[in-house]
Amino acid sequence: MKTYRKKPVIIEAIKWDGNNPQDIIFFCGKFARFDERKDLYLTTLENKKNEFEVAKGDFIIKGVKGEFYACKEDIFNETYDEVAG
Repeated sequence: MKTYRKKPVIIEAIKWDGNNPQDIIFFCGKFARFDERKDLYLTTLENKKNEFEVAKGDFIIKGVKGEFYACKEDIFNETYDEVAG
């Protein structure tokens, strides 16, 4: 068995609060979709037909390959610290 350390990565993220759809569209582009109830869905990078719902309060993270995924606020806050810039 070997021991590994996760590489430090700086990410871009935005919180979906239910009132910032324009910010989400600007951040996620074509990967974001809103339905008639204003629920947010993100499509996956690998398969544009696969999509998942993002709950209000979740953070949307842009991955290293340009993909987007959701992260619950408590996990996000335990995992990431805000950096200046």
